[in-house]
Amino acid sequence: MRVSRRLGGRAGVAGAMAAMATELNREVLERMGFEVPAEAGPGDLVVAIRAEDAAFDEARHALDDLLHEAARPAPADGPGGWGEQAPARTTAAAAARVEASEASIALLSVPGPHVFPEAMDALDAGLNVMIFSDNVPLDQEIELKETAARRGLIVLGPDCGTAVIGGAGLGFANAVEPGPVGMVAASGTGAQQLMCLLDTAGVGVSHVLGVGGRDLSRQVSGRSALAALAALDADPATEVILMVSKPPAPQVADLIREAARRLDTPVIFALPGSGEGDRPGEYPGDRGDLTRAAEETLERLGRPVPQWPSWPAPAPARRASGLRGLFAGGTLRDEAEAVIGDALGWDLAAHGHSLVDFGDDAYTRGRAHPMIDPTLRLAALAEQAADPGCGVLLLDVVLGYGADPDPAAALAPAIEKALRDRDDLVAVVSLCGTRADPQGREQQANALCRAGATVFLSNAAAARHAASLVQARDGADAQTAPSATRTARDAAQTARNASRRAT
Repeated sequence: MRVSRRLGGRAGVAGAMAAMATELNREVLERMGFEVPAEAGPGDLVVAIRAEDAAFDEARHALDDLLHEAARPAPADGPGGWGEQAPARTTAAAAARVEASEASIALLSVPGPHVFPEAMDALDAGLNVMIFSDNVPLDQEIELKETAARRGLIVLGPDCGTAVIGGAGLGFANAVEPGPVGMVAASGTGAQQLMCLLDTAGVGVSHVLGVGGRDLSRQVSGRSALAALAALDADPATEVILMVSKPPAPQVADLIREAARRLDTPVIFALPGSGEGDRPGEYPGDRGDLTRAAEETLERLGRPVPQWPSWPAPAPARRASGLRGLFAGGTLRDEAEAVIGDALGWDLAAHGHSLVDFGDDAYTRGRAHPMIDPTLRLAALAEQAADPGCGVLLLDVVLGYGADPDPAAALAPAIEKALRDRDDLVAVVSLCGTRADPQGREQQANALCRAGATVFLSNAAAARHAASLVQARDGADAQTAPSATRTARDAAQTARNASRRAT
């Protein structure tokens, strides 16, 4: 990805991409106008460059240096080096080296189908495990979590993108201070949104225990969530527990709520997209919107609720139709869909609106997550901006450790071009970040604003604003609206199909 960016940023280069020749990457290259050799397979690296003659030759020479630089190991005595020891080749060997230290967790990020033996090695070594990898077989996830339970350990994940353990951020995590709120998260970006809102209110976290997106499914049945709730309840630094997840299986939700009732520490549920909090008789504190959950948490702690920051666009907002959401965070997408649906009272798809999660497994097979690599989402933004049926672009930007070091550098010019080409187009951005994040939240917000987007720290507020810009359609328009979103939905389905073929 870094090679692609540096090549594409050279003078005279109109387009460049270096990627493995997976089905999904082949599609992206073909959309860029490149012809991928038929013999190239998922294990082959394809480099494509479109440039003027002189710039092309210079880019080819630069490519060799960039690839050698990317493959060069860190110096033994430098950052990321191993000192005089060669790097360990298995998780068990690495664990043996730190046996005398206070290390208590192993973070695994290898292709999902190959993570199982490494995770078992870590459990055998007495370590808790965080599995960043996605696409791990379901039966292996269950076996790992059952093994961990027998040994008094916890498996965070698979597909655990975010955790904070004793103040250390793992995976995608924002820069936050220690504090009284513990989180159990079956949603990485959901946890990040809550961390950022609480940080803005001056409240930090004790631990964030990500349990993986499938943990509250019927099959996994909350195995890690139950262990994480018990661990936070036993932690004297945790005064309130936030449980954040996409809508769980009903029987698992009941199981988790019953476990929460037995704890000494109060538990607030944040279940975006589930409608929780609106149904009488449910567990007190359920919130279907992350911002409301953060506010409830502050009230429980006796802290004031601040006015959540926003950065208005310099130009007056225009009313438009055809809302297209292009998200990197699955839970942020789900929350936005629920908020917009509530605001408009419509079947969104039937009225020409669509929201896509580019962090879904279908888009990440053979590719980095969109919080790291924005290529697919930028291509979709250009497609949607060119569609006259699109009037509102709604995007999320997630800051923090592990994420793109400067997401606005690529996104702001794309938004600016889209709005310059279409005076009837509006852009709204949900910016998930803290003041201390390495990307600089204020700098990112200001860059996106200068490009013409209205920016909100609260994802729910961004979704409500986007909904307010959508012009109501009459019945006749509503009947023709679905064709206006065919490009977005077809593009999403094409990517999913390509990924399924690759597997």
